[in-house]
Amino acid sequence: MMGNAYYKVTRDGETIEAGYDVAATCERDDCDTAIDRGLAYLCGRTPGGDECGCGGYYCERHLYMSGEDEVGDLCGPCITTYRRQDPLGS
Repeated sequence: MMGNAYYKVTRDGETIEAGYDVAATCERDDCDTAIDRGLAYLCGRTPGGDECGCGGYYCERHLYMSGEDEVGDLCGPCITTYRRQDPLGS
């Protein structure tokens, strides 16, 4: 059984290390906040990206609640796109 502490995932054609045991910084260009690459910092629900999230890892200041469990939390660009696609804004 694979744990969530460390694994590899393909994102944008590149293999990256992920998991809550992988130290990283927020992926927003102007932020250097220390985070990990665990699910708590993931944009979207699927490591590597999905239909709503880019699969990037962001600190709490740059990750926004979508309000939908099946969508997950999203970074700024992804939440903006998601809200434009959702006419009810939910």
